[in-house]
Amino acid sequence: MTVKNDIAPQGISRSDLRISFEFFPPKTEKMEETMWRSIHRLAPLNPSFVSVTYGAGGSTRDRTHSSVTRIQGETGIPAAAHLTCVGHTKEEIEGIARNYWDEGIRSIVALRGDLPDAGDKYVPTPGGYPYAVDLVEGLKRIADFDISVSAYPETHPDAPSADFEIEYLKHKIDAGANRAITQFFFDNEVFLRFRDKCVAAGITAPIVPGILPVTNFGSLLKFADMCGASVPKRLHWRFEDLDEDPDTRRMVAFHEAISQVEGLMAEGVTEFHFYTLNRAELTYAICHALGIRGVAQAAA
Repeated sequence: MTVKNDIAPQGISRSDLRISFEFFPPKTEKMEETMWRSIHRLAPLNPSFVSVTYGAGGSTRDRTHSSVTRIQGETGIPAAAHLTCVGHTKEEIEGIARNYWDEGIRSIVALRGDLPDAGDKYVPTPGGYPYAVDLVEGLKRIADFDISVSAYPETHPDAPSADFEIEYLKHKIDAGANRAITQFFFDNEVFLRFRDKCVAAGITAPIVPGILPVTNFGSLLKFADMCGASVPKRLHWRFEDLDEDPDTRRMVAFHEAISQVEGLMAEGVTEFHFYTLNRAELTYAICHALGIRGVAQAAA
């Protein structure tokens, strides 16, 4: 990653900024074309890694695998495969992990995982790793993977309390996770309070904010409802009546995202994980505005 202007307005050296991107396995040929255009658009920005999600119950396992290996093979950027406890025995997960290691994939995002049917009560898979902390421990026994885990500044819907959320995150870090990536949020104070509580609890691993540029406000509300993230009134107001006005919607979305990132930078945050939803435009524009530049790649 190359940068312009050594010092950002927030006083952070732009060379200290680290970024990563998340994609999901496409379901159709058209969606696959969109994803790969986005990957090749963003790859020259030299992210720390690019992750690919895992469908509920492991439903996209093969597509996740093929996407991860192709990303790393074509771009040379470290690719991180999401891997979940749901729907797999320990033997199956260990086989998947060893296969990744043999293919040169060194990064895993280790998660409990979502159930195939939303709203069902979570029950560990028989013969599987019960929870993410167990998965982290198992992966570390297999090989020295670079492991990311999830964090919920507004508390996971299944967590009994905010204190439990932080205590459990510490267990995952102590088990061998290298960093935590947060669920998306739109109120920076929520993240900053969470970060402070993590530090007070003795968590020393990076807590990386997950940033979601808003491409579709209706979809955002559904995502937020599923994961327990709050959507401030200002967003309802600013995206009101923009469903049929994509140009204005993109400008509003850019303003919201860059303001959020720069606000976090002012509090010393230097690493960001962007949930791209397989679209490059907003994420690329945000990175450009931050001074992140890349070297053009040859066409694949």
